[in-house]
Formats: sequence, structure tokens, C-alpha cells
Amino acid sequence: MKLDLFDFDLPEELIAQTPLKNRSDSRLMVLDKKTGAIEHTVFKNITHYLRPGDCLVLNDTKVLPARLFGIKDETGAKIEVLLLKQLEGDQWETLVKPAKRVKAGTTVHFGDGKLKATCVKDLDHGGRIMEFQYNGIFYEVLNELGKMPLPPYIKEQLEDQDRYQTVYAKEPGSAAAPTAGLHFTKELLKEIENMGVKIVFITLHVGLGTFRPVDVEDIENHDMHAEFYQVSEEAAKTIMDVKNSGGRVISVGTTSTRTLETIAAAHGGKIAAESGWTDIFIYPGFEYKAIDALITNFHLPKSTLIMLVSALAGRENVLHAYETAVKEKYRFFSFGDAMFIK
Repeated sequence: MKLDLFDFDLPEELIAQTPLKNRSDSRLMVLDKKTGAIEHTVFKNITHYLRPGDCLVLNDTKVLPARLFGIKDETGAKIEVLLLKQLEGDQWETLVKPAKRVKAGTTVHFGDGKLKATCVKDLDHGGRIMEFQYNGIFYEVLNELGKMPLPPYIKEQLEDQDRYQTVYAKEPGSAAAPTAGLHFTKELLKEIENMGVKIVFITLHVGLGTFRPVDVEDIENHDMHAEFYQVSEEAAKTIMDVKNSGGRVISVGTTSTRTLETIAAAHGGKIAAESGWTDIFIYPGFEYKAIDALITNFHLPKSTLIMLVSALAGRENVLHAYETAVKEKYRFFSFGDAMFIK
């Protein structure tokens, strides 16, 4: 399947640079995956499209302030280190800029020496395995010194760091936010729960592979980065109870979707409690086994995310919806508007 099939014209000014003041004031496009019919509303009206007995599945990962700015010990050169994935102990897979200045054995210090990192291995494309030294608790030091790792297409500074976290973020470990969840407020979630909709939390720690462009002509040759997920016994049981009683499993975001479909593929369509790593790549031709509907943001052209959405609602339906979104000046990507595919 050719990459160009997922291209569309996106004016740069439609890529949202800042979040709205009120989370649930985002616009919401509702897309019928069978007919392609489109409705326009606002996100707080998502309740109009949910039913008692449905199940809303949210990713409770928490974004780490994973961008560190430091000084190279030998030369005083400025070095940026982005944490991607914790390996063993205090070793992390990272992305370093400028990478040519950091080789095995190089030490970088941050915050006047409160945190130090030594490169123990060179990886491809600017990747480095760094081992950190510090006093106290690593995450507390990171909260003090680190910055939120906003996606590369967002040029504006984020005044309130919490606006790049969901209101239910709990498990630290992501390099990026599960952005479909940014539209929910605590009040809206309570309203949804009071309707008789089950709310379930699972975890997938989002890696920067989410933003890695597809650079192969045939998308089947694209390699996804693996991401860690975890689903509890309680979450798995609730989801299966809803499925067995005829309710809909509504995934909030592509990360929740990839987690559920990974597990369903391994367990004959059932959701089981487990943790592991997933590199599942969902594109048209994929048969969904876990989810019935999806809440998601508007994604970039030729991205793996628009391919996942196209697998659920049909490529032509999705591209028509995106053309409509551009015409109607919807806001795109992390801080943008939302789509409900029902």
C-alpha cells in the first residue's frame, strides 16, 4: 500500500500551537464509519453520542519532563538530552543534540551538577544510552530540571506544563502525551460515569516513534518502535463484561487502541490482563477485534496515526472528513480538535 494514499493538503496555520483555555471547548467532528456521514459539535457534547453500558478506555500514562539541557564536562558545550526509554537501573535510551559532541565516555551535567549523565553506548540517528548519577529520587530531580518534550511542530512555549497532561495522568513514563485525552475535564468524566458508562484506565507509555515519519514508499515496510503497555485484571474484566453484554468499547486515542488490539490479537479477540511491549502497526486491511469506536485528534499527512484511523473508518471516509476539517478550519494535532468515529 503506497504512502501517498494517506497524503492531504494541510495548511500550516491549522496545526494548533497552544491549547484552548478550557479543555472541553474543542470542536468535535463525529464520523459514521459505515456511511461516512459527518456531524459538527463541541467536545463537551460527547455525552450525546455515548450510551449507558458503553466502556470508555483511557490511557493514564504521564508525560515525563524528559527534555534536559546540560553542559559537556570537558568543553562546556551545550547539550540537549531527551529521555526516551528507561532500560536497566539508571540507564536510559536517549536522543542527544548535537549527537556528534557526545561519544561513549562523555559526561554531561545538568543543574549545576545536581544530575550527571555519562554516555555508555552510541546508537543510530543521534541515539545514546546514558547512565545518570544523582542524589535522592530520580523523578524528583527530573521534575526540577526537565522541560516538557513538546512535539517538533509546536513552536510556541507552553505556559502551563499541566496542559500537556491529561487530568487523569498517573503512571510516569511517556515522551509524549496521549493527546486525545487532553479534551476531558474531571467534571466531564464524572458526567459520563453518571450516565452509566464504564471508565477504564490502561497504560501505554508513548515513545517518540509516534512522531517518526514514514519514509518508505510501501507502508508495509515501515518499522514501528516498541512501546510498553500494562492492563490490570480489573480493567480487562470490565472491558470483557461490556463486550459480553453488548456495549461498545470506545478507545480514547491511538495509544489505547494499539494496546487493546495487541492484546486481542494474542488472545483470540479477548482482553486479558498483561504487560509487555507492542510494535503493532495498524493500517487499512487490519481487522479490529477489540474496539468499536474511537475518540482521536486530527493527525498529520502520511502519519501512522491517520493510517490507524483509516483502518477503522475507511480511507476514503477519513480523507473526506479531513478535507472537510481543513475547509472548516478545525485545529490539528496535539492541541487541536477531536474526532469521534462511531
